Amino acid sequence: MESSRRSTVAELVAARWGDHRPGLWCGERTLTHHEVAAGAAARAALLADLLPPEAHIGVLLDNTPEYPLWLSAVALARVAVAGVNPTRRGPELARDILHTECRILVTERAHLPLLTGLRLPGVRLLVTDSQEYEDLLAPYADARPDPSRATPADRLLLYFTSGSTGAPKAALCSQGRLAAAGRSLADQFAVRPDDVHYVCMPMFHGNAVIADWAPALAAGAGVALRRRFSASGFLADVRRHRATYFTYVGRAIQYLLATEPRPDDRDNPLRLGFGTEAGAVDAAAFERRFGVRLVEGYGSSEGGAAIQWGPGTPAGAVGPAAPGLVVLDPDTREECPPAVFDAAGRLLNGEEAIGELVNRGPSPFEGYWRNPDADAARLRDDGWYWTGDLFYRDADGFLYFAGRTDDRLRVDSENLAAAMIENILARYEGAVAVAVYAVPDPVTGDQVMAAIAGDFDPRSFAEFLLAQPDLGTKMAPRFVRVLERMPVTATNKIHRARLRKEGVRCADPVWWRPPGEQAYRRLTSADAEGPLVSTRGPA
Repeated sequence: MESSRRSTVAELVAARWGDHRPGLWCGERTLTHHEVAAGAAARAALLADLLPPEAHIGVLLDNTPEYPLWLSAVALARVAVAGVNPTRRGPELARDILHTECRILVTERAHLPLLTGLRLPGVRLLVTDSQEYEDLLAPYADARPDPSRATPADRLLLYFTSGSTGAPKAALCSQGRLAAAGRSLADQFAVRPDDVHYVCMPMFHGNAVIADWAPALAAGAGVALRRRFSASGFLADVRRHRATYFTYVGRAIQYLLATEPRPDDRDNPLRLGFGTEAGAVDAAAFERRFGVRLVEGYGSSEGGAAIQWGPGTPAGAVGPAAPGLVVLDPDTREECPPAVFDAAGRLLNGEEAIGELVNRGPSPFEGYWRNPDADAARLRDDGWYWTGDLFYRDADGFLYFAGRTDDRLRVDSENLAAAMIENILARYEGAVAVAVYAVPDPVTGDQVMAAIAGDFDPRSFAEFLLAQPDLGTKMAPRFVRVLERMPVTATNKIHRARLRKEGVRCADPVWWRPPGEQAYRRLTSADAEGPLVSTRGPA
């Protein structure tokens, strides 16, 4: 592949100069690859006059053409970009911008109300849909992309990783790492210049940039943007732009499956979807309905470990363990035993087989911005990279995702993985979506709470639990919250932090199973304040 000789994102951007094929679509607007390269060069020239190399800018935009233009521009200018999450508010939003030391904030008029009243000393606003912005860029219209000063080590991205506690951490990504990731995925999925990548996940998140935009850039493929993800608009967009590839995270696949089926659903140009958290059941349903194969991948947001799917990977597995990848018990630092499955493929020894995925080999992890404590938490034991993700492996060495370490519960001195319980509860006929999380036990440790979106009948649910052979004695939910729609983050992941924070004292109906009983009954305010439920506040 031509891009294999290019080690920086700046070189990949400059390679599109003179390429007059359509290369970027958004709404009614179409830009050629050459126009994208020219627009990036103009913005890079502006940055060179405004900022020194290695400075930072923030981008607070929906998925508009300005987003990839600025990603390309900062690579040429040897500046770094912090993707700012537009769902953050007030002091939290200001904290993200100031923590990453952004000297410029690129935004649009639709997001200006988010900045009202915020103290952002030293931060200059560039509003992309303003006349002032057009006037500012006009003198640089004849600029050409010059990648000669960029190096693979240049810092390019500061992207915030989500977490259940504390402020988000800004992970670092260099030009070399992003270019290498783009080339690797382009090779893995045989991306061609005539492909079109549909970017419907938000570009402030690593998934859209690393797994969707970067491989398109590396292969010279086109990019079609959706301002914000829309399940109802997905298929129309794909057909309109002749998209062949897309990425997803969180519950996006479930939202697509929840749209009304049509007899022509399989009439689309997609070859592949690549992402995380779809699950084997939904992936199979998606392929049956739309005729599109989904590939579940894994790569820690910080780049410290990755699992690549390969032929022969069993259903439900992410892929084979690369050299250095092991599943360890976080307490003993010993490898967990292989998973044991029943005839139906259900995990029978999750309590001992599930552990944290650790990379004991070379790691491309580049650290967090101004956060040495977070760096130390990731790199331990003479440089081993601890991913913060739970996995188990089978006897053949294939790895299966089991959730975040933050989602681990400790019930009666036993460690349980929320994802394992969720997989079991997802079989309940009335469940459209399921989330499992911990609430405090009155004495010590955790109790299991589940949120279920869909139809819930306490009698049938209790009977369902008794019929599940892989539901351990500590796994049955003590509490069940029934809601119409699962709360999600900006990247369509279940908002577990909100569920944990609200606990049993929430606006939705909650059913509970008192100790020693099998049947569920409606939780009352007196129950919620009683000693059997919790003597502490929500976790």
